[in-house]
Amino acid sequence: MNWNIYLSGEIHTDWRQQIKSGAEQNNLPVTFTSAVTDHEASDAAGDLLGEENNNFWRDHKSSKVNSIRTKTLIERCDVAVVRFGDKFKQWNAAFDAGCCAALGKPYITLHDENIIHPLKEVDAAAMAWAQTPDQVLDILKYVINKE
Repeated sequence: MNWNIYLSGEIHTDWRQQIKSGAEQNNLPVTFTSAVTDHEASDAAGDLLGEENNNFWRDHKSSKVNSIRTKTLIERCDVAVVRFGDKFKQWNAAFDAGCCAALGKPYITLHDENIIHPLKEVDAAAMAWAQTPDQVLDILKYVINKE
């Protein structure tokens, strides 16, 4: 079986690449997908439908355009990894985790110990909480390779 893994959340560090590289080094049968991680492109997605002067409507349109990709990829994934960084609040990642929970999609949260409290509900619905990309990789190796 080839596993489809959706990588959600924080876009300012290389955690996605660490997991992808580790999966490749361990010959894991996986395909990784993700939301658009180019912040400027994501913010401007709604501009494809015409520019907006009001930031609310620009964000609203961009969110809807971006959700076409996000909704489709989450629905198709076997497992999601949802990363929360400590520099920015990733409300979109919390929303993705909620979608996973509602759809019955297993997900792993990835975040530091210092934000356990604000993520308690998100973590409560997760199948695992990891603090490092290596821990995520260990979980993936286990669930994919152990018989």
